[in-house]
Amino acid sequence: MRSHVLAPIAAACFTLAAQANPAPTESLDKVVVTGNPLKSQVLAQPSDSLSGDQLVLTRAATLGDTLQGLPGVSATNFGPNASRPVIRGLDGDRVRILSNSGASVDASSLSFDHGVAIDPLVIDKVEVLRGAAALLYGGNAVGGVVNTLDNRIPRSFTPGLSGAAEVRLGGASNDKSGAVVLDGGSGSAHMGFGWHVDLAGRDAGDQRTPRFSSPTDDGAESRTSVRNAAARSHGGAVGGSVFFQGGYAGVSVDDFHTDYGTTAEADVTIRMQRQRVATAGEWATASGPVRRIGWQLSRNRYEHTEMEGEEVGTTFRSRGTDGRLEVEHAPLGPLKGLVGVQTESLDFSALGEEAFVPSTRTRSTGVFLLEQARLAGVDWSAGVRTERVTVDSDGSERFGPAQQRKFSPLSLALSGVLSLDGTWSLSANLNRTQRAPAYYELFANGLHVATAAFEVGDASLGLERSRGADVGLKWEGGQSHAHINVYETRFSNYIALQANGQTVEDEGEALPVYAFQAVPARLRGVEIEGRWQAHPAVALLGQLDAVRGENTQTSEPLPRLAPLRAMLGLEARQGEWSGRLEWRGAARQTRAAPFDIATAGYGTLRLSLARQFNWGQGDALWYLKLDNLGNKLAYNATAVPALRALAPQPGRSVSTGLQLRF
Repeated sequence: MRSHVLAPIAAACFTLAAQANPAPTESLDKVVVTGNPLKSQVLAQPSDSLSGDQLVLTRAATLGDTLQGLPGVSATNFGPNASRPVIRGLDGDRVRILSNSGASVDASSLSFDHGVAIDPLVIDKVEVLRGAAALLYGGNAVGGVVNTLDNRIPRSFTPGLSGAAEVRLGGASNDKSGAVVLDGGSGSAHMGFGWHVDLAGRDAGDQRTPRFSSPTDDGAESRTSVRNAAARSHGGAVGGSVFFQGGYAGVSVDDFHTDYGTTAEADVTIRMQRQRVATAGEWATASGPVRRIGWQLSRNRYEHTEMEGEEVGTTFRSRGTDGRLEVEHAPLGPLKGLVGVQTESLDFSALGEEAFVPSTRTRSTGVFLLEQARLAGVDWSAGVRTERVTVDSDGSERFGPAQQRKFSPLSLALSGVLSLDGTWSLSANLNRTQRAPAYYELFANGLHVATAAFEVGDASLGLERSRGADVGLKWEGGQSHAHINVYETRFSNYIALQANGQTVEDEGEALPVYAFQAVPARLRGVEIEGRWQAHPAVALLGQLDAVRGENTQTSEPLPRLAPLRAMLGLEARQGEWSGRLEWRGAARQTRAAPFDIATAGYGTLRLSLARQFNWGQGDALWYLKLDNLGNKLAYNATAVPALRALAPQPGRSVSTGLQLRF
């Protein structure tokens, strides 16, 4: 998006703010609904959420980069435009990306160079569950869940007109972006109507870096930017809800487009688009055997074309439908719970020379039960989920005959939270999870440019089975807190993409063959995060996380694991001003998987400054961010080896932005 597009957004920002009637101030909901649809204040599973000013100051161009500073969360970092969250060393199909608790259909789990079809500019809140969440969201959530929340389907009645507008400039990619979000309503919460409109756009150039040696076909060249990393995107949505006694029902339509360079190839760009139609609603009552019914249904149309110069290369298409129904029953003695059903369908096709997966159809239906109770001073939560999954391959001359696989995953979970006193609490989670193999793990057979390898699926793969445990200790002391979690997950047959020692010839180059294989594996780690309010105006921050994973049969490390990471920070506030100085470091990652290499450690400094303004009947937030003050050359160990050397982390940069709220 060029500056001539940003100008109207900026103008709308000030005009609408000046004309709007203010909405009542609403306190932020502290309940992480992603992990607890019963909306209890007690959640045993480790979780984080970003919203309000914290989200504004953390927001990056991609979802992965927005979240990678959270404990246990890293990112795939396939250049600056395709970065998917990695949770506790698990990525791809083991981390569920949701939009308002419904499936976000794209091709980001298939390949590292495919971006997530969610624009961080227009989300109101993002919630992250670390650890298995298969009970509520299926076996694909064995690693965790990232749920982005917006108000495209209004869920609470807001009279009058309210909204926000934001303009952002600068950064390592010379980013120019903006967004306008408007919400309004008429009538009352018992009989009324609410509506939502949003518009966003972004224009970014090649990402600047410290000077580094970039590999080329002829050797290496010295560069100070990531090649083919420019991007443009635009999107928008409209939605509305009818409110009635005890609930609401609404619908929304959104459209998102982005064009970006793939970085792995100097002349290849991706043109992505996703359209989504969604409906959701809820009805609740204080009496009767059924206390709440909630539903949602979405239809997604996703397509992206890989352009080789001006020629069309490979086109990927996905059509997906996701439906969910939850029924909460009246308390049965100490028990409070719900039963739910979820159904999903995904039709995938890839056409072109670089299509390495045949056309497939995936159908799944899951039924789950969640119950909570307080017994013997412990807040217990237990549940079960059973699924039926069918994966069909159309086959072809290249991919062999048509095939069908059927799976019946079963997942169980038990957790408890014990309050030790008014400030300390102890939590524990046990889970048994089963995941059906993804279509590409079963049927892949071709050259995958993003990984510089020939990938081969295994149609005989069975369910991926795991057992996990997580223990946490929390201290909450007003504005200070400390959290620690330790965890371990054991897989009896972890589906890993591993080199098998074979090679294939491609245009005179020998490429390694990587095959999807089921191997025994173990992942374990620790996450520590704390804040100490040393003075009413000053707080000290700290964070540390580490994950270690290995193939227990060969003792070889699992691929692309983040090294030991740490953060030390200082936060200060004086009146309407606030600032934050932060050092983030990563140790050298020497435990590299076969055919990978060690990644050097690094430490970077960040500084941010913000100022709140109250004007008229609205408020504003201005911010200035300085990243990588020492211009430190850094590489991300969680990126695929083929791209890591091509795309270091961003260099020194300055960015600024202004958000108006009314």
